Amino acid sequence: MGRDEADRTLAHLRDEKERIGSALLELEAHQGYRLLQGSALEGETRRLQSTVRSRMASLWSLFDLYGGVLGAAEELRARHSRPGQAHLAELTRLLAGPSVELPAEEVPLERRTLLSAPSGERLTLQDVVARMTPQYQEVARMVAGLDAVWSALLSRLAEAEAERNAAETLLDALGGTDPVLARLTAGLGSAAATVRSDPMALARDGRADTARLDELHAALVERRRALEEADRLRAGFADRLRGIAVVLDLVREAEAEALAHRAEVLDKIASPVLPDVPRPAAALTDRLAAVGAPGRMAGAEGGWHDLATRVVDLERAADDALARVREAGGVIRGLLDRREELRGRLEAYRVKAARLGLAEDTELARIYDRARGLLWSSPCDLRESTVTLAGYQQAISSRTNGAAR
Repeated sequence: MGRDEADRTLAHLRDEKERIGSALLELEAHQGYRLLQGSALEGETRRLQSTVRSRMASLWSLFDLYGGVLGAAEELRARHSRPGQAHLAELTRLLAGPSVELPAEEVPLERRTLLSAPSGERLTLQDVVARMTPQYQEVARMVAGLDAVWSALLSRLAEAEAERNAAETLLDALGGTDPVLARLTAGLGSAAATVRSDPMALARDGRADTARLDELHAALVERRRALEEADRLRAGFADRLRGIAVVLDLVREAEAEALAHRAEVLDKIASPVLPDVPRPAAALTDRLAAVGAPGRMAGAEGGWHDLATRVVDLERAADDALARVREAGGVIRGLLDRREELRGRLEAYRVKAARLGLAEDTELARIYDRARGLLWSSPCDLRESTVTLAGYQQAISSRTNGAAR
């Protein structure tokens, strides 16, 4: 290659590398790919997951090898603004010759021989792209197929589960048991386990087979309507129970959020002093179940008057529990908020220093790097970070005051 041809080839390959990298990242961002990565799978779907992971690992490995050779060529060209024949020959080898050496384990079995050396196969950059293309197309096809099947199944499952939840809420308000709903719930649980762990087991000719979910959905709709009819007699009382249930849902959410923040703080903040997270939801849920159990009707022991008192007490307890859990969660979350506040202040001081012409001050830069290292480390020492940040602020102020004098 001449110099101009080498430069054109380099520009083309840089663009090609960027497009390949973007395509791989877009594939990994695909909903179907994320579903595969975040799930514990079984059966046919697990086999598909294994294939996709293997193909993607191979694609990224080839992409890295491609990038390594291209980077070497770019470095060589950058070192020699007027390359001689030897340099042009090396550029030609890198850009058009068999410059990419695959590790021995990456060489496909069908390309090996009984007496082949343990070294890897050598490919040109064009050969690498040709090797990657069918693998990419295969992964994209599998991921898109899985997404289509899984999305259809999950959508139908969500509709059936919504009907089941509505029916169970009604039954909770009515009290007692419902063998029909119990049977449908068990059937839906079994179907849901299959949908979530092995959706491809329910694929027929590349399409989702929703027949079982459709059947369960229709039966649950019918059951919910029957329970709604029964609930009309208890509308006022059921409203009170549903109101408590809503508050308890909020308590459970607040507990989960506080526990999640507590785990995050323990992971990201050094030696934190944390309050215990109250866990009243389970006990309150038991109390709610007892209030709504069979025997609550007027005429039962204690009558409706006693039941109303119990409901009022439970409403107050639920509201108090929500307040306590949220307060604990706020205290815990405050440590993470404090870290974010310190990070923001550090960057604000850095901008101020630059505006004052102190961007090249080596001592300030050292203190800034120290503070940034502390604030972006995990776990983060908030006390030391605060002290270091204060020192950074004081150093800026002292230089400003000195300049003013």
